[in-house]
Amino acid sequence: MTNLKYTPEEPIVAIATALVPSAIGIVRASGKNSIELASKIFSRPKALCDAAGNTLVYGWILDSQKNKIDEVMVGVYRAPKSFTGEDMVEVFCHGGVAVVTAVLNAFLANGFRKAERGEYTFRAYINGKTDLTKAEAVKEIIDSKTDVSRGRAAGRLCGNLFDQIDSIKKSVVDVLGSIEVEIEYPEDEENIADYFDCSELEVVKTKLEELASSWKSEKLYQDGARVVLCGKTNAGKSSLFNTLLKEERAIVSNIEGTTRDWLESYADFEGLPVRLFDTAGLRQTDDVIEARGVELTKDLSNEADVILYLVDSTKELSDDDRKFIENQKNVPVIAVLNKCDENSVFNEEISSAVKTVKISAKKGIGIEELVHSVKELLFSGENKIREQSGLGSARQKKSVEEALERISHAIEISKSGEYGLDAVVQDLEDALDSLGEVTGDVTPDDVLGNIFSRFCVGK
Repeated sequence: MTNLKYTPEEPIVAIATALVPSAIGIVRASGKNSIELASKIFSRPKALCDAAGNTLVYGWILDSQKNKIDEVMVGVYRAPKSFTGEDMVEVFCHGGVAVVTAVLNAFLANGFRKAERGEYTFRAYINGKTDLTKAEAVKEIIDSKTDVSRGRAAGRLCGNLFDQIDSIKKSVVDVLGSIEVEIEYPEDEENIADYFDCSELEVVKTKLEELASSWKSEKLYQDGARVVLCGKTNAGKSSLFNTLLKEERAIVSNIEGTTRDWLESYADFEGLPVRLFDTAGLRQTDDVIEARGVELTKDLSNEADVILYLVDSTKELSDDDRKFIENQKNVPVIAVLNKCDENSVFNEEISSAVKTVKISAKKGIGIEELVHSVKELLFSGENKIREQSGLGSARQKKSVEEALERISHAIEISKSGEYGLDAVVQDLEDALDSLGEVTGDVTPDDVLGNIFSRFCVGK
């Protein structure tokens, strides 16, 4: 959504499915008189106008010359029991590109305009059918890369985050109400400040701290992590890459320097989406192409969230291996001792600061432990087993941190005794405003525009 200055009930239409050949295509329309307008391009106009909400009507979509475009089913949804809270219709037609486009054009020629990005979800928000946490969760579900990330977004869509924020707001309101009652008696205000109990605000502060800290882990589930496979030639990087992906993506060979460029693909590490990189083996070479691949490996390593440094455990650790590992000051490294099923001669400790995992990429030995170690390292210090969904966006985190700051300040000044309770009230009211921005009770138009403009047109 970029244009927020418009008539909210204006009839809009959009293609709600991918515009590619498929079995079914959906064209979605919403707005005032949308059912009546749609009946003008339908072969059974009276049946469509008389249809009850949440029902299907069979017929044909017609063009301006009353020629049949396609045989369809039309879903009828009547306000307020629809996604947007307005009258809506959805045309379920055959999924050919020409068919879906023709149906859309028939709507556009009969009083509808093209919907903007996220306009359906925006209308659901302004009509009280959803709040901002649920609206943002719709986009998160669409973008989710694993079942776990989808499930956490679904939790926010179900209202888990809204309920948490609402509970905190009610606690703040209760404290605010008790203070304002006491302030009605100004002759006792000095004594009131002395006996003010901060215990409930301390509980609120703890809850806000937990919510604010949840963003890092939720962001990992949404965006994933960059995991780069590094090591000398023939250490088994491509074999591990294939094993982690459970498919043959990289060429595996005993010939050194087989991988000259890097490959990448998404993998699922216990529900965490991981962008996995297979890279060229690290070695000195006169081959210009392979040398460029080695430089790219080093560049990717510097941008990684975790480096998996593979070592051939049938050989001694080289000075180059140790040097590479020790030089990674800003990126955590896991030393992966590959070929553990063969005659391993490697027994020395690489570094006390580096996690070591023994595997066999070819036989799949130790892979589960490796995946778990990567996830543990990424979530180090974080509460990743939080039952309820945490914060789903940087916007939400910013507002929760602002509320936390105001609550912390309210506790501080109430304990200091330097200010009257009016100052505490102001802090609590500011905290409520910040929490209201999370759910959309208090939200500037520019924030709304930023949120909904990232949606696809059909949502």
